[in-house]
Amino acid sequence: MTEIKRLQLLATAVIGCVIWFLPIPEGVRPNAWHLFAIFIATIAGIIMKAATMGTMAIIGIMICAVTQVLAPGDPVKSVSNALSGFGNSIIWLIGLSFFIARGFIKTGLGTRLAYYFVRAFGRSTLGLSYGLGLADLILAPAIPSNTARAGGVIFPIMKSIAVSFGSVSEKPETHRNIGAFLTLTGYNINLVTSVIFLTATASNPMAQKFAGDLGIQITWTSWLFATIVPGLVCFLLVPLFLYRFYPPELKKTPDAPAEAASRLKEMGPVTGKELLMVATFFILLVLWIFGNLFSMDATTAALIGLSILLVSGVLNWDDVKSEKSAWDTIVWFSALVMMGTYLNELGFTDWFGHFVGSKLTHLNWLPAFILIVVIYSYCHYMFASATAQAAAMYNVFLAVGIAIGVPGVMLAIFLGVSASLMGCLTHYGHGPAPIYFGTSYVTLKDWWKQGFFLSVLYLLVWFVIGGLWWKLIGLW
Repeated sequence: MTEIKRLQLLATAVIGCVIWFLPIPEGVRPNAWHLFAIFIATIAGIIMKAATMGTMAIIGIMICAVTQVLAPGDPVKSVSNALSGFGNSIIWLIGLSFFIARGFIKTGLGTRLAYYFVRAFGRSTLGLSYGLGLADLILAPAIPSNTARAGGVIFPIMKSIAVSFGSVSEKPETHRNIGAFLTLTGYNINLVTSVIFLTATASNPMAQKFAGDLGIQITWTSWLFATIVPGLVCFLLVPLFLYRFYPPELKKTPDAPAEAASRLKEMGPVTGKELLMVATFFILLVLWIFGNLFSMDATTAALIGLSILLVSGVLNWDDVKSEKSAWDTIVWFSALVMMGTYLNELGFTDWFGHFVGSKLTHLNWLPAFILIVVIYSYCHYMFASATAQAAAMYNVFLAVGIAIGVPGVMLAIFLGVSASLMGCLTHYGHGPAPIYFGTSYVTLKDWWKQGFFLSVLYLLVWFVIGGLWWKLIGLW
């Protein structure tokens, strides 16, 4: 271990110890506060690269088990709780998405689809990003899991395009060629399409339910009517913003459409395994779209899809074992999800929401509205999904806003939107994030940096464009 690594690990330990031994705020359970210290130290270690993300995740799980913060006085239950993240269905959906994406690449179907996109939109890298974004937008209202939509449909195509233009995960010097740009645009457009439609991601109906519990009725149509204008503005701005501030090295590809057509001709007719992959793909789409009719969730559907690929010989078990990015993601994401879940269950997030609300009661509704949304948005650093944040904090912040006098429907929709959009902040902030981050095209530093800048862009668009639109349609 180098001297720098030792210092980084020491700094991580110091951060955790300082928070651990700080006076515990009134109303916070000691083990909740200590778990918060472990969580912050784990995140700090990942940011500082004190060790690999997998190593930091295992250390975090170990400390939770040893200190028994999840089940004081019960070492067996403490270990079980510390490992509970591995039983989260969303985490396995993410891993399964990696395996299914391997089928697209191995059969050549991903390359074939990539060439179709290149032929249609490939005169520029910017055009490619919009082409993939349009595919996501079309699928968004019908696929209620943005993780499934990203991992099972858009991501494999994006990865194939990146590889076909020379961006290879194993060669860092090629990442900025085109892969890094398409990764960030693909992920962030997925977040944007997720907030436009009520059925585009799981956290939206959860927000609808919580709002209904407080007497605020939101329908599929009223959600769309409120989100369509600021949502489409973000859809148009995200690729342009990243093209300006995180540009690809390869910008113009005027010969790409003709080259793509030539490559498609060379590939010849669709093979039998490609047809099996297409069939599996459509089975997955049907199950993801209509799975609720059969009481089937997205992860079960993905298991069915992977099983079909294995039984049919499109993939073999060695393909699954060799997908290192998937297994790495399952480990570190499980640790963060576990900590975020127990911060909620132990009452830390509920305390934090009430603490914030008590500081805003003296304000008029407009500045209170802005502060509520901004604080709620940046609390997303503590969460590994929009659903987790909505479950933990949505009803508390909405109730505070309503009590102050903030127009209910406007606040309810904005908070619902923020939980998804702020997934841009971190590489664990939403289900699709680990899928895209797992390509290694974008460094951790760049992901967090560009994510913060995009979060500011999103808030500006939704406060200004959204605010004007909501005034026009009578939400305030």
